Amino acid sequence: MTLIEDISLTQAKLLHQRYGTAFDFAFDNAWNTSLTTLLSHRSIRAYLTKPLPTGTLELLIAAAQSASTSSNLQTWSVVAVEDARRKQRLADLANGQLHIRQAPLLLVWLADLARLAQIAQQQGLPAAGLDYLEMFLMAAIDASLAAQNVAIAAESLGLGTVYIGALRNQPEEVAAELGLPPHVFAVFGLCIGYPDSAKPAAIKPRLPQSVVLHREQYSLESQTAAIADYNEIMQAFYTQQNMDVVGDWSQHSSDRIASPEALRNRSRLRSILNNLGFALR
Repeated sequence: MTLIEDISLTQAKLLHQRYGTAFDFAFDNAWNTSLTTLLSHRSIRAYLTKPLPTGTLELLIAAAQSASTSSNLQTWSVVAVEDARRKQRLADLANGQLHIRQAPLLLVWLADLARLAQIAQQQGLPAAGLDYLEMFLMAAIDASLAAQNVAIAAESLGLGTVYIGALRNQPEEVAAELGLPPHVFAVFGLCIGYPDSAKPAAIKPRLPQSVVLHREQYSLESQTAAIADYNEIMQAFYTQQNMDVVGDWSQHSSDRIASPEALRNRSRLRSILNNLGFALR
């Protein structure tokens, strides 16, 4: 088999797994290892206790700081958690997720407006703009971009990752555990470690491109048929992976947004953010 043939097979296999069905399109550029890393992403929820090599954390943070940031304000920070007892406490706050304790490294990504507030104070200047929703949104986006750079970098090094949105279930308790000052909010966590090969994770199919890719103008009505096909793909995936999911993707997603209770305590998020110093005007 030639190198070109091997690349073509890798491309076809990854695209098939990403969409759960054959995916054929014309690609007039050269495939590369970055694309392989991106399309190979899967959430890892079983880790070895093997520690990360020296310097891995610092390299990952350099990747994070290479992400785009609005107006170069760099409105994010991250707390690296390696202490087993602290990981256990954070796991308890995030629905007891075992992989938080297993992974050698948990990164907690922060929307951080405290740094700018302090800089303005030191300059003797006002900082009233920090009280507006735009600044919180900017900080959350900055943190997300930085974290995704880290996830890609970690996976390129043979490590596994999984995001932990459940840290938003009890934000005030997480803030206390991490010693966060006002105007700093833990947006999510990211576990990083060596995947346990005894418990392999599969690439989860995503919605068809016809659902998420709109050309020139958005169309909602045209998505119905493709979502019906995706429901069948996901039901097969749930069965194949022995996942305890009731119904198809549409039912699962509808259950997740059915009520304030379905948001898992996050329905209080505005008042919690107010308590943490974000006015959100």
